[in-house]
Amino acid sequence: MTPVDTLQLADWRRQVADLYARIRETAPSDPAAAWNDWRTTRERLFREHAQSPVPPEGRAAFRAHHWPYDPSLRLEAVIEMDTPTEPPTVAASLGGLAMLLPISTGGAESLERIGHVRVRFPAGERELGVYWMSGYAGGLFLPFRDATNGTETYGAGRYLLDAAKSADLGAGRAPGSVVLDFNFAFQPSCAFDPEWACPLAPPENRLDIRVEAGERID
Repeated sequence: MTPVDTLQLADWRRQVADLYARIRETAPSDPAAAWNDWRTTRERLFREHAQSPVPPEGRAAFRAHHWPYDPSLRLEAVIEMDTPTEPPTVAASLGGLAMLLPISTGGAESLERIGHVRVRFPAGERELGVYWMSGYAGGLFLPFRDATNGTETYGAGRYLLDAAKSADLGAGRAPGSVVLDFNFAFQPSCAFDPEWACPLAPPENRLDIRVEAGERID
């Protein structure tokens, strides 16, 4: 990356961090308004910003696509922490709670599975693993796959939380809980351009139901 690239990337991250700060402030009283801010701001950044994951030739015509806001898919869930007697269920485990997630461009990303959340979907309760990025600064990470992948959404899944990149909806009211609003689920950068490297959702986070909320491809 050139010095200009690094400054542009810093600006991209600053604007995304500011966006999620607004979301955390607005969403408790008006989640639909917060979602509209998120949706329109991301679309503008994807069209106009030099660090957009959309290839330059496609930016001017880019338009984001989303399902309508569904208030039933905004919830709070307590992160039930893992213990040494509850190892991760994914085959990529390195032992204990450390694990590797495959990267879209090849290789793997080191993470720590810190626990799981129980999500009460209309179709019934499901569990999703919650991870901590092991790289510099770290951050909560919650990727998932569902039955819309490969048709309406990116085949390798979407992200709900990626705090290393400021995508964090905030803490819930109960101790140890987080806000999970699937209306804010988004495609990883590699969905727009395969040149980007993105950690993929592990097998334990593959849902057997459709999650018709958040960002979609068409």
